Amino acid sequence: MKLVKHLLDAKDRNVISISPDASVFEAIKLMADENIGSLIVMDDNGRLAGIVTERDYARKVIVKGRSSHDTRVAEIMSVDVMTAGSDDTVNSCMEIMTDKKVRHLPVVEDDRVVAMVSIGDLVQAIIADQREEIEHLEHYISG
Repeated sequence: MKLVKHLLDAKDRNVISISPDASVFEAIKLMADENIGSLIVMDDNGRLAGIVTERDYARKVIVKGRSSHDTRVAEIMSVDVMTAGSDDTVNSCMEIMTDKKVRHLPVVEDDRVVAMVSIGDLVQAIIADQREEIEHLEHYISG
């Protein structure tokens, strides 16, 4: 069974983050520039303070008629952040994401965010595992 650390071996570990004091406009611009759908929110001490997503922007700024320039990330971010560890399985992460209806999980080691995994990363890993198992079974059957 594939572990998160196996995903991270093949994935860019660059953690893109923003301050809770930044404007939502800055957060959305950073997400657009980096082609990502969420940002880790880090406090001044480099600790995980929350996560902000495009969905947060749509539901908590746009729909409510707020200004992205005048609204701070801290006002719309989720603070009860589900996380994963590098020794967690891909399947357990998928269960968390499905149960909690989230699309991104920060990966935390020694109280530090070291990476982010997306639902897309997990789906790719599951598909790769299934392909490998199918090939193994075909090889076993054909002798």
